[in-house]
Amino acid sequence: MAKSYVKFEVSKDVVAKTYEALQLAKQSGKVKKGVNEVTKSVERGLASFVVMAEDIEPEEIMAHIPSICEQKKIPYSYVPTKQELGKSIGMNVPCSAIAVEDQGGASNSIKDVISKITGTSQKQAPKKEENKEEKKGAKKEEAKEADAGA
Repeated sequence: MAKSYVKFEVSKDVVAKTYEALQLAKQSGKVKKGVNEVTKSVERGLASFVVMAEDIEPEEIMAHIPSICEQKKIPYSYVPTKQELGKSIGMNVPCSAIAVEDQGGASNSIKDVISKITGTSQKQAPKKEENKEEKKGAKKEEAKEADAGA
């Protein structure tokens, strides 16, 4: 049975790439381990990528993380087991969640994993920025018209 906090399935290929990216991030960047540390990192806006294990009991301890990641627009993913998640960053104990704060040499690997999860390529990102700029310009014009009409 699927857990309530698991919002999408991740393929085995993406899971393997996620483990590799986390290993690189641990070696050359900065990661936070555990639900409490991940929660703090996300709430403070320091995390750039979050990975959660799917086999957490009770699931309520993990239920808030996907929601706060979405609020802060931080990409996240899942892996099947907390044991493998811990091993991916060199721990001998299971780990429920990991937040990558400094990607280090794993930047390209993490971008690749994120693009596979979201289904978007990095080429689409500038278009979103252009749309934001257009909307800002339109809002400024509307404000000017409102001021002129008042």
